[in-house]
Amino acid sequence: MQKEFWNERYAAETYAYGIAPNEFLSATLEQLKPGTILFPAEGEGRNAVYAATKGWNVFAFDQSSEGKRKADALAEQKGVKIDYSILEGEWPYAKEQFDVIALIYAHFPSELKSVFHRRLLDFLKPGGKIIFEAFSKKHLEYVLKNPAVGGPRDVDMLFSKEELQHDFSDCDFQLLEEVETELHEGIYHNGIGHVVRCIAQKRK
Repeated sequence: MQKEFWNERYAAETYAYGIAPNEFLSATLEQLKPGTILFPAEGEGRNAVYAATKGWNVFAFDQSSEGKRKADALAEQKGVKIDYSILEGEWPYAKEQFDVIALIYAHFPSELKSVFHRRLLDFLKPGGKIIFEAFSKKHLEYVLKNPAVGGPRDVDMLFSKEELQHDFSDCDFQLLEEVETELHEGIYHNGIGHVVRCIAQKRK
């Protein structure tokens, strides 16, 4: 179901969420020395390609072949390389492979999201960072008023600070906040929404 939904959304030539990176991600990466970074649920590649232009060694995955097609095209357009995989089951990464894992609007099914977060931590180096931005549970009020802002309408797929503290309990939080933000990201993220953000460092 999810795979078909995303393939249909990404099949158009227009980039669903634009080609510019997420502002919170780009501002955070500016503060970090480039290393190896993983983008789960990366869609059409705007954030992964941006990181590659800044000197990061980029890995990404999604279940959507249409997303990969457009991510690869964007990388070629920008003159960079990213290692983008189509994955639905096992994730073929090494333990403690990454300096950073960036979860940007990675809304996994409700029964899987905490499991996925814990699994992803295994791939993060001690001292490595999680960069996270996604819609909060409060966002449901916003999307019902303005569907153009996008995001899931299932509250169980949305996030809270408490969930992130639970999922990333092996980390120290350098930032953890729920805030209103104004989004201008392609066709499907436009308007005022409510998000959870964190920067969390895995304990050594």
